[in-house]
Amino acid sequence: MSEKNKRVLLKLSGEILAGEKSLGVDPKIAQQLAKEISSLKKLDLDIGIVLGAGNIFRGRDASQKGMDRVTADYIGMVGTIINSVTLQDALEQIGCETRTLSGIDVPKIAEPYIRRRALRHLEKGRIVIIAGGTGNPYFSTDSAAALRAAELDCDLLVKGTKVDGVFDSDPFKNSEAKKFTSISFSEVLEKELAIMDMTAITLCKENNLPILVLDITKEENLFNALDGNKGIGTKIGN
Repeated sequence: MSEKNKRVLLKLSGEILAGEKSLGVDPKIAQQLAKEISSLKKLDLDIGIVLGAGNIFRGRDASQKGMDRVTADYIGMVGTIINSVTLQDALEQIGCETRTLSGIDVPKIAEPYIRRRALRHLEKGRIVIIAGGTGNPYFSTDSAAALRAAELDCDLLVKGTKVDGVFDSDPFKNSEAKKFTSISFSEVLEKELAIMDMTAITLCKENNLPILVLDITKEENLFNALDGNKGIGTKIGN
């Protein structure tokens, strides 16, 4: 692990929590994720997490089918809270002190997202899960992750997916797809590579916040990457 990386934010897609299913949450997958995340404490890292909700509801897809976009996005935010509380439970069951903070008010199950409160939890060594997106419609959870990572002075944003990095084409459809070991933000924007939405990429670029894209489903991949193994995933930076 680079000496610089003391605080990281993990952006995890909701689909990962579904496991083999297309929808819903697989508790066993949540437990596996929790073990991978808890291992990072050996690296003395502050850990923030933002989860998507694609395993529950996609606001953009619903709006394209006729639902009001604002309503659809708020339903998606509720989905991120479901996923966040699920992961919090899995982390706490293995002894990781965890707090869920939400961009929309759900005081019965999560604290409100307040930057100074989130920073205080991180300073105390707690894992901080940030739910509810940005708290506003029209912004993806990728954008929320970039925003929170910048706000919380993170050194690195890790995008956990089902593929090990960024490719020049879809590796599931093209067996000869070329993997990038590193790529610049400008190239990502120019080539319109579907890593994160352009708002998230631009926000990271403007704040000089590097992104590491890796396969979160491979055992110990996350730990090894943050422990300094440069052969894992793709690094995006200025």
